[in-house]
Amino acid sequence: MQCDYFDRGVCRSCTLMGQPYADQVLDKELRTRELLHDAVEAAGGPGAVTWAPAITSPESGYRNKAKMVVGGSTEHPTVGILDHRQRGVDLRHCGICTPGIRHALPLLADFVQTAGLIPYDVAARRGELKYVLVTESPDGELMVRFVLRSERQVARIRQYLDVLRDALPNVVVVTANLLPEHKAVTEGNREIVLTEQETLPMRLGGITMHLRPQSFFQTNTAVATELYAQASAWIDELDPASMWDLYCGVGGFALHAARPGRAVTGIETSAEAIRSAKQSAREAGLEGLRFAADDATEHALRARPDTVPELVLVNPPRRGIGEALSTWLEESDVQHVVYSSCNPVTLAKDLARMPSFRLRRARVLDMFPQTGHLEAVTLLSRRDPGLLAGIARELPR
Repeated sequence: MQCDYFDRGVCRSCTLMGQPYADQVLDKELRTRELLHDAVEAAGGPGAVTWAPAITSPESGYRNKAKMVVGGSTEHPTVGILDHRQRGVDLRHCGICTPGIRHALPLLADFVQTAGLIPYDVAARRGELKYVLVTESPDGELMVRFVLRSERQVARIRQYLDVLRDALPNVVVVTANLLPEHKAVTEGNREIVLTEQETLPMRLGGITMHLRPQSFFQTNTAVATELYAQASAWIDELDPASMWDLYCGVGGFALHAARPGRAVTGIETSAEAIRSAKQSAREAGLEGLRFAADDATEHALRARPDTVPELVLVNPPRRGIGEALSTWLEESDVQHVVYSSCNPVTLAKDLARMPSFRLRRARVLDMFPQTGHLEAVTLLSRRDPGLLAGIARELPR
């Protein structure tokens, strides 16, 4: 992929830009295998683990969500990032964004001018509009969120909402998010929905998920579809009667793994995401699903022995599941773990804490082309107790 912004030194966010795409994917696969080396050795050597071919992505136009800093002035707004002097740098034609988002960004910059919205000046700490966040669904519909310092300009967005819809007829959700603090975060806690529709339908693999403004969703729709399909295929082979989907977000894994007779529980801290997951399950007519807003680790630690499932799926943030949940899984009666990770470093650390489980399958998915980030999904199964005893006897004392 060629990028004028990168070539001119305007933006270096895509650190692998210019590197042949096949080399990017190979490097990510080799790095993941190296990081999981100890887990592979513990499983009985390379032949004991099945590595499926890496899932690739379109090199450009893959990112379904844009988080753009608004800078400049009302008359000449920039939509993109800030430079080292905290001045706005315009990236409205960013090539990794989906075509629908690339079409929308210049029109949103025009809307800032038309509606008289005042970009926030980070250095001076004055102004109102901090970010514009845009998400595109697989069907081409858009969610647009304006992150504001206060409610002062919400009325102006309402006043010019029809102008925005005329310019972008595919916008179905518009919100104002309030972020009064001066700190390095993208959004605040309070969301004001300005449209009748509150969710953006995300249709993947025959399942329609409802994305609310403050809910997490995988940023690469094509690769997310493959990720859900791979996890579901492994789960169906094992056919557990019960499973948990921890860090479930809007319920992607749980909804795709739901089957008649299978009890599935999704746990996520975000109440908004849980609302979305429940709505999706209800509309799809899926039974046997339960979603609850809770901390994943606390949910596990509080569980009664008779409620522990056969399989646990985890999809944590970059920090991984951590020592407490890893230890609980190690000491529990859970027989299988599907671990989807966006950070193979913490994945390797967490697997090392669970020696009773054997790494059986693994796959790298290139969720973030042009960057060093990736997604890896693994399948672990509990070892035979007799084999564990034999390994223990052979360890040096």
